[in-house]
Amino acid sequence: MTPALSIVVLAFDEEENIGPVLAELFGWLDASEIDAEVIVVDDGSRDGTGDAAREALAGRPGTVVRHDRNRGMGAGLKTGTGAARGAWVTFLPADGQIPPEAVGTLWAAREGADVVLSVYADRDDGLVRKVLSFGVRALITAVHGVRLRSDGPYLFRRALLDPEQLAPDTFFLNFELPIRALGAGLGVHTVTIPCRARRAGVSKSASFGRAFGVARDLVAMRGRVTREALARWGG
Repeated sequence: MTPALSIVVLAFDEEENIGPVLAELFGWLDASEIDAEVIVVDDGSRDGTGDAAREALAGRPGTVVRHDRNRGMGAGLKTGTGAARGAWVTFLPADGQIPPEAVGTLWAAREGADVVLSVYADRDDGLVRKVLSFGVRALITAVHGVRLRSDGPYLFRRALLDPEQLAPDTFFLNFELPIRALGAGLGVHTVTIPCRARRAGVSKSASFGRAFGVARDLVAMRGRVTREALARWGG
């Protein structure tokens, strides 16, 4: 049977975390009424992430898809969505920072929405991250004319993710899909979810590098959106 929801778990070098994270997710799904499949995207891991994920998925609805190299969060989300069967898709990191009940919060808010965004209730990012986040949000408003409040995973209708339209393979895809949804006047809801420390290991994100990359990608997206509008008018 076709599941109602596809949960994409994004993993890169998370051998230590992926088994316990999936066990916690399946334990929560077993107690919920959500009909869901789990798709693990192994984004070119150099350790045993893929094998650990396959072991954890044994007998469960879902699959493991592997990239031959590390391609980025955006590529992982596109790959996972391409393999998804559910009409709705959400995603989680494989580091355990987002508890499974956040999926339930997103799912419960889908009525009348096309995208459900999330903001963190109690994450302490420190002064540097807060300043960078404020700067990125201000840039989004200045460049694209929308106010985006989005910290973590979001839920979206699978049909909205068009790989041909959404070019970035990087973390920026995390911004582009919601920006496009807001700009198009689609139904966008926002919920609050918890965020906790990762189970083990070290974060692979670089705050300053990511912020500068987002700024560059915001401008590049503006150019793509403008060209798309001109093509529609010309057609």
